[in-house]
Amino acid sequence: MLNATILVGNAVERLQTIGGGVAQTCITSPPYFGLRDYGHDGQIGLEHSLEGYVSALVAVFAEVRRVLSDDGTLWVNLGDSYGKNKQLLGIPWRVAFALQSHGWYLRSEVIWHKPNPMPESVTDRPTKAHETIFLLAKNEQYFYDVDAIKEPAIWADDGRAGLGRLNYRGKRQGQEGTGQEAFVSIKEFRNKRSVWTVPVRAYKGAHFATYPPALIEPCVLAGSKEGDTVLDPFSGSGTTGEVALLNNRHYVGTELNPDYADMSVDRIGNAVGMLGQVTLERG
Repeated sequence: MLNATILVGNAVERLQTIGGGVAQTCITSPPYFGLRDYGHDGQIGLEHSLEGYVSALVAVFAEVRRVLSDDGTLWVNLGDSYGKNKQLLGIPWRVAFALQSHGWYLRSEVIWHKPNPMPESVTDRPTKAHETIFLLAKNEQYFYDVDAIKEPAIWADDGRAGLGRLNYRGKRQGQEGTGQEAFVSIKEFRNKRSVWTVPVRAYKGAHFATYPPALIEPCVLAGSKEGDTVLDPFSGSGTTGEVALLNNRHYVGTELNPDYADMSVDRIGNAVGMLGQVTLERG
């Protein structure tokens, strides 16, 4: 039977109660800097300085690194913020570089393209329609199931579909050295690209931003095998847990706010039905 556990309390303190090497991958979206008050003392995101915010996340992910298996990975979704004089702060990359300097291997930047972004009443810059997901690894060699998230190589209106795969505008297979072969060496699936277009979806009952299940399912599939444990130190409404159990993975999350923890227990329980059991442990 699959298991999901939500540990209520400070992320660092609750992660310290978990044994080392028990999780295969961590998929999370920390509170963004200076964006909103989640209504609980000790929350991350309301630090007096950007440096304090980055340091707080580094401390959390140091414990995450210990909890991960030696070939484990970390997927971090972060949005940017604006500071004084309307300057973009570059927070995702600041956090990524800080994690890199503390031993993480920074492997990929994924752009989450939002086709339905939140409207912004700005007239001096483009409307923000993307966020960043970083793939980091605990060690240089790590588990990554490339086949699990391959995407179709040819789309519906692609001129190379059908017979065009063999002869597309006079470019034929076997003409090596001419630059022609790339047009016809097309298989059914290709390696997943680094721009993911996923619409924003609200979750009923959540009073804060939640990332959609379709966004993190590739992270679950690529970062773990069935029966593995997925970790999220900022469990929130339980999206990671829901997707993990629906894909036959176990789940451990930590959540500072008891109300959100209760919400995630209900959400995960409703989603998985009889697939597993959900446990709430208050600190």
